[in-house]
Amino acid sequence: MDVMPGRPEVFLLGEGERTVASGGPALVGAGGDRREVPPKAYDALRFVEAALREGFAVQITPLRTELPIDDAADAVDMDREELRLYASRGDLPFRSSQYVEWVQLADVLALSSRVDAERAQALQELAAEEPWDDDAGPRR
Repeated sequence: MDVMPGRPEVFLLGEGERTVASGGPALVGAGGDRREVPPKAYDALRFVEAALREGFAVQITPLRTELPIDDAADAVDMDREELRLYASRGDLPFRSSQYVEWVQLADVLALSSRVDAERAQALQELAAEEPWDDDAGPRR
């Protein structure tokens, strides 16, 4: 599992992902006691374990499923103004209260994943382009 220091990782279980299955992922204590956990909770625990094994400290902060837009941006390591721009363009649903715009964490996670994928694709396309020679123009 890849662990990047300083890069937050957010794990959120949807309504249908909170159940456990007999014989599925579990925490097993030193005394053999077994506690079954949802698969995504297991992924979160694997991430924590991998980070600790690599010598990193881990901060665990429970988040509400609806957050002020600035808190949501911080949670996914996105620039606050960038997230506000996505919301203003209609790419991210939000609701306004008197002083705060609120967003669903699941929507922010989906947007962040989509933006990351689009950026990775753009970088791959740039890397695949023919290199330019400043003197001769594009190579053919």
